[in-house]
Amino acid sequence: MKVNILLAAYNGERFIEEQIASIQAQTFSDWTLLVRDDGSSDQTRALVQQLAKKDSRIRLIDDDSQENLGVIKSFHRLMTYEEADYYFFSDQDDIWVPEKVALCLEAAQGYALDHPLLVYTDLKVVNQDLEVLSESMIRSQSGHPNTQLIQELTENTVTGGTMMISNSLARYWKQTEGILMHDWYLALLASSLGHLIYLDQPTELYRQHDANVLGARTLTKRIQHWIRPHRLVQKYWALITNSQKQAEPLLDLPLPEDKYELVQAYLTLLDGSLLARYKRLKHFGFRKNRAFHTLVFWTLVVTKFGYRS
Repeated sequence: MKVNILLAAYNGERFIEEQIASIQAQTFSDWTLLVRDDGSSDQTRALVQQLAKKDSRIRLIDDDSQENLGVIKSFHRLMTYEEADYYFFSDQDDIWVPEKVALCLEAAQGYALDHPLLVYTDLKVVNQDLEVLSESMIRSQSGHPNTQLIQELTENTVTGGTMMISNSLARYWKQTEGILMHDWYLALLASSLGHLIYLDQPTELYRQHDANVLGARTLTKRIQHWIRPHRLVQKYWALITNSQKQAEPLLDLPLPEDKYELVQAYLTLLDGSLLARYKRLKHFGFRKNRAFHTLVFWTLVVTKFGYRS
């Protein structure tokens, strides 16, 4: 069994050594860590090169390239660089608990290697000094984990740094344009074509700090949105329309009939009369993970308040 861990790095000199050390401390040790530097201007590249000299399992790819691709394309290049049975995705500033890789691989053993599969877990949110801010990101932010396509179409609960995918799922990731985030898109593929599995156990410390490219939803971020309601409405509409665009390529895949119908309904969510939109929402049960957000989602779709096509 070949296991590749993919790490897309960008200006990560503050924490990347600590993260790689947590990977080296995994109870399952037969892995290859592929690191791609996405055009860093700090010492990230040099640090990884030093670590690679000491541990043959660590490899810096695209060594002659300083091209900045962004996180989605960088992870896609890492995944397609070398084939493996399973792929793990790692951020540069988190900490993995020692059993993380073993737990995810154990969960996959009930499925054939040719089965599209994504396994993900809960995580603890910590500050830059690893002091716990939240014991469970899933419970504090989403309320519950998503495991079904109808849930993932409207909202993602998969954090990339906790997930593992099978080779058979990886083969379906063929595009990088129009994707909101790689973890969300891979979760859509898994819930459409195979299984999206959640392990109710934190397997990483998700470090929240001032240099996060993406981060956990904090109270400060929420307040900033609520004091500017027009921007909040714009944000909701951007999420709805961009998630539709993200789901569109699913129709080109060999989906079961019921899932094809579900995706088609989501793509046409804004079509027709007010009554037609309401009936579509009600028939398919499109919703968000929390009741308030579902209310906002339904209200916007039915009324098209603030919508700009």
